[in-house]
Amino acid sequence: MFENHQKSEIDALLKASTEFRSLYQRHQELDSKLRDADLGVLPMDDTTLHSLKKEKLRAKDRLTQMWEHRDGPH
Repeated sequence: MFENHQKSEIDALLKASTEFRSLYQRHQELDSKLRDADLGVLPMDDTTLHSLKKEKLRAKDRLTQMWEHRDGPH
């Protein structure tokens, strides 16, 4: 997530916003769990998998919204 953006800009937002930092870390954690589930390393039932995917998407949507409004409307 945010791979196409300047690392310095992301780092600045991570330091400036505890909400962004917390959501970013949670998104990374969910991404790792879902990748492990896809690989079969982390057994997970369909309901849990679906729930984690929805949570990851909500986190991504909020992070994107915060990113777009970091310096005001773009």
